[in-house]
Amino acid sequence: MGSLAEGSPVLAVCAHPDDESFGLGAALAAFAGRGTPTAVLCLTHGTASSLGTSHGDLHQIRAAELAAAARELGVGDVELLDYPDGALTQEPAELLSGHVRQAARRTKAGLLLVFDEGGITGHPDHQQATRAARLSARHAGLPVLAWAVEQHVAATLNAEFGTSFLGRPADQIDRSIEVDRQRQLSAITCHASQAQDNPVLWRRLELQGNREVFRWLDRGRPAPASRRA
Repeated sequence: MGSLAEGSPVLAVCAHPDDESFGLGAALAAFAGRGTPTAVLCLTHGTASSLGTSHGDLHQIRAAELAAAARELGVGDVELLDYPDGALTQEPAELLSGHVRQAARRTKAGLLLVFDEGGITGHPDHQQATRAARLSARHAGLPVLAWAVEQHVAATLNAEFGTSFLGRPADQIDRSIEVDRQRQLSAITCHASQAQDNPVLWRRLELQGNREVFRWLDRGRPAPASRRA
């Protein structure tokens, strides 16, 4: 429970620039710190955000922010697609999963890292990105590890901000790790358009402290007997 497995490359699949940092950043930094190659596939440019509109063209700004944040997290491969922000559920999951399969093959990924079912915040785009990743994983036999939020963290955020976080009780959590958030916080600052006026983000990080939790959504195909011996 106390660490993330080392090994084959990890592909993070997310909906928006900043998801890789705000949500998955501590995990990606932990993998990179152990020498595991990491990659990010982001499905939209995040241009429907109500934050950062005074900064200029969000299409260009958020692409640049993602590239800078990925460098901070030690991510070696970033692919940014241009599906419509806020409308991923209108895109067939099979179509989106094709991009995941291509990225997984290109990066030789052995693990997909995603947002928990329910999208953590209930965002439909987050949920669709996870669906696409799981569909791709079933084709390829890859395991899927989901970043989750503990039930008490979600309940506090929902009470204080009127949000719709989906938290998990202890019996639904498969891994709990201690993290050093230094690289994640550096990556978050790269997303200046989205982080500066975002009290929910900073309160969540405060509540989580140095702890992150994860759930297995898919375990992948078992290794052949000869390899398990």
